[in-house]
Amino acid sequence: MVTATISEIKKAIAILDQEQVNALCLRLAKYKKDNKELLTYLLFEAHDEQAYVNTLKSELEEQFGALTNLNVYYVKKSIRRILRGVNKQIKYSGVPTTELALRIHFCQQMKENSIPMDKSTVLTNLYQQQLRHIDKTLSKLEEDLQYDYQAAIENLKT
Repeated sequence: MVTATISEIKKAIAILDQEQVNALCLRLAKYKKDNKELLTYLLFEAHDEQAYVNTLKSELEEQFGALTNLNVYYVKKSIRRILRGVNKQIKYSGVPTTELALRIHFCQQMKENSIPMDKSTVLTNLYQQQLRHIDKTLSKLEEDLQYDYQAAIENLKT
């Protein structure tokens, strides 16, 4: 089966009536958890981005608080799992300020929870990669917004 392009799908949806589109969306949400999460964000959380960010920050804090194992291997696995979730939420939102806030908070949690980055090059590289993502996203913002985030970013780099 050849997958249709986005423009073809858009044209096909345009000719459907409201009831058929609703049925397609519900069927799409049944089969994949990611689709359901994206629809949940779009329908219930996209209108209040700041509350969404605050909720995700508190979830991040809980996840980092659950890291009690001192074994570096399990810490790496847990950090990667947390980061996958953060990246997924960033993808759902698509708002650069949300991305910055979540990545900065992720890095702050790594520093605050004494993650043994000096014992693992993988964790060090992961942290440095997040800093590069932060810098890349920051360069896309207006100067006044860049200034708002600059102090937090400088604190992460030291």
